[in-house]
Amino acid sequence: MNAMNFIINSTMKLPSTLLNLRSALFLGFRHRFNPPCCEDKLFYKSKASLLNFSKNSQFHAYPSRFLGFQRVINNAQKFNYLPSSLFARPRAVPMPYGFSVQAVIASRVRDLSTSVETGRHDKNFERIHVQNGINVKTLVERIDTDKNLVGRENPLTEDGNNVKNIGEGLGKGKNGVSIDSAIEKEAWDLLRDSVVSYCGFPVGTVAANDPGDKQPLNYDQVFIRDFVPSALAFLLKGEGGILKNFLLHTLQLQSWEKTVDCYSPGQGLMPASFKVRTVPIDDNKFEEVLDPDFGESAIGRVAPVDSGLWWIILLRAYGRITGDYSLQERVDVQTGMKLILNLCLADGFDMFPSLLVTDGSCMIDRRMGIHGHPLEIQALFYAALRSSREILSVNEGSKNLVRAINNRLNALSFHIREYYWVDMKKINEIYRYKTEEYSMDATNKFNIYPEQIPSWLMDWVPEEGGYLIGNLQPAHMDFRFFTLGNLWSIVSSLGTPKQNEAILNLIENKWDDIVGHMPLKICYPAVENEEWRIITGSDPKNTPWSYHNGGSWPTLLWQFTLACVKMGRLELAQKAIALAEKRLSRDHWPEYYDTRSGKFIGKQSRLYQTWTIAGFLTSKMMVENREMASLLFWEEDYELLEICVCALSKSGRVKCSRGAAKSQILV
Repeated sequence: MNAMNFIINSTMKLPSTLLNLRSALFLGFRHRFNPPCCEDKLFYKSKASLLNFSKNSQFHAYPSRFLGFQRVINNAQKFNYLPSSLFARPRAVPMPYGFSVQAVIASRVRDLSTSVETGRHDKNFERIHVQNGINVKTLVERIDTDKNLVGRENPLTEDGNNVKNIGEGLGKGKNGVSIDSAIEKEAWDLLRDSVVSYCGFPVGTVAANDPGDKQPLNYDQVFIRDFVPSALAFLLKGEGGILKNFLLHTLQLQSWEKTVDCYSPGQGLMPASFKVRTVPIDDNKFEEVLDPDFGESAIGRVAPVDSGLWWIILLRAYGRITGDYSLQERVDVQTGMKLILNLCLADGFDMFPSLLVTDGSCMIDRRMGIHGHPLEIQALFYAALRSSREILSVNEGSKNLVRAINNRLNALSFHIREYYWVDMKKINEIYRYKTEEYSMDATNKFNIYPEQIPSWLMDWVPEEGGYLIGNLQPAHMDFRFFTLGNLWSIVSSLGTPKQNEAILNLIENKWDDIVGHMPLKICYPAVENEEWRIITGSDPKNTPWSYHNGGSWPTLLWQFTLACVKMGRLELAQKAIALAEKRLSRDHWPEYYDTRSGKFIGKQSRLYQTWTIAGFLTSKMMVENREMASLLFWEEDYELLEICVCALSKSGRVKCSRGAAKSQILV
């Protein structure tokens, strides 16, 4: 695929008027633009690789994407697209977004690309979409002969039989996913109802779609982190167009000016969420605009550190599942990814390779004592770096960034594996630590006081299990078990194979604590009493065993399933899915559950929470199609482990500590 494919793609309608005419930065050029929300004809200008728009035509597009575009387009040529009515009620036409037109035009626009490396990953339509026995070829033949779909401007009629046939075609593969339960059918209907359309095309899903909620607050917005399981559900279903739209729209929002009290954060920050708003223009006309939130409206005004990391992870997932690598190769996508990486890899005062963040900068978006170097951020950071290593086009302009990525991956994996890991042996070592060691060869490098070891930990960690602690700073170890960080350490291979196995052993051994009646605890244990007052600031929402303070979050199920698929522990995933399946539909798909065992629906939990629904569906599909799920995780990269970047051996002051720890790293 390529840039022209993006223009023609039936699912893509590019952005409209930017709210408040905020300035954008694209490929180093700062300018203001006001692209309209509808398109008719595309004209060309014969000068060096620039496309301009006729005053009489309105084409809704990213200005930056046409830099470097070198193919002339006949202005008499018209492109057909599916009408916006197709997505007015997404579940009415459950066909893959972007599926029909793409089949016809892929061969005609193969060479029109803004890719950094054009043509290197070209795939024909059948190779991209025919996977796991799904008989897409038959569907392509039907589309070719359907005059209402291509070759004419007549709108597509929503024929019920057509829809049924397409749905059946998607479900009949040899290894394909089939929807065979009432709960799954309900979940798909709810997920499709949560789709947000922008100018008639799907760009994401709302956080929650509870019809009884009179005060949705920001739950009616599209959150980047919340959309991840929805994106994967659609991808695994063969409907990747909505994710492509999402990636490109959020990419544009990245370059908006962000200001809180006259201060702007660094370039590359991705929004936490965005909302499609309708604003008046003139003569009783209205237009849709995207209104992003970078944290300036969030509780606590915290910037979303994880948004950019999730964006890169989703970009890799899109290419791996669909086979369409041209999206990754586009100049604007490569530039946006570089901005995120530059922001994360910027030099600072920190002595550690882990990212230093404030409280509330990730899924736990309220004060919960995770400021510093929380495991969740480090695991997502590692996954994003590994994704970038696969995606980033290597050339003269990116070689320094590639080197920085390799160096950070190497240092970060060593740091987490060596200093965050605890099992019975490690706890005993910490118990015997000497303190106040002033030496390059100190054992207790972070000056951890043994008295910090909580009383519950001694009897909680099983002999055959272990986990990565929640946080590490000078004189401080957060011994709480944070589920998302540990699961993503498995998925991304941030932990060693032995450590990854031990994490699942611990979850299995402590099933009642971490899973209970509803998978899975966001962290264990909850902070209580005086500790709760100090750490949360007496937060009434994060009371013990509720919300982020030990609440049970069903959306973590898909990440647990992916970790189990990777480690060959499918029985654990199936057991957890069975637990969730018993209650989620009956309880109206809550956001989270309360109490120590996850028995009650959360006291402030939104119902019909989208990532609860999508997480369940994604888990089911991963279990049924493990080969496809395997495209989403990373195996150990032994090449990285052989690279020493610390330069200590050159200084002559001390020997590199990596040699002593190498035996642990390579197991």
